Amino acid sequence: MKQFLLQFFTWWNGQTLGTRLHTWRKGERVGEDEFGNVYYQGGHDAEGRTRRWVIYNGESEGSAVPPGWHGWLHHRVDTPPSKEDYRPREWQLPHVANMTGSAAAYRPKGSMLRPESRPRATGDYDAWTPGG
Repeated sequence: MKQFLLQFFTWWNGQTLGTRLHTWRKGERVGEDEFGNVYYQGGHDAEGRTRRWVIYNGESEGSAVPPGWHGWLHHRVDTPPSKEDYRPREWQLPHVANMTGSAAAYRPKGSMLRPESRPRATGDYDAWTPGG
């Protein structure tokens, strides 16, 4: 019952009831990524392209989509990573979701949440002072 209510009243927990019905009626499962997100296609959008979407494993977070799947979702490539031997380039780092708001977020020196003091400004910057 709780899962039904979450699907009915929230959009950030996996999928809504409307998305579940649309996926059931028109969706063709294309693949799944290493995070458990499931990708579908079916029907056509306003531009006549095949509609593509993702059902997230957990909270709906766009940064949880790996680069290969992101390209497929946005019609940058026609072949999904599940149907090709997709390998990241040697210069590409492994995918990491957006860490903003978490303990692993980037905090530069001088941040209120980091104890080190901010580095001194070099000579190429003059601070603004009122009336100066």
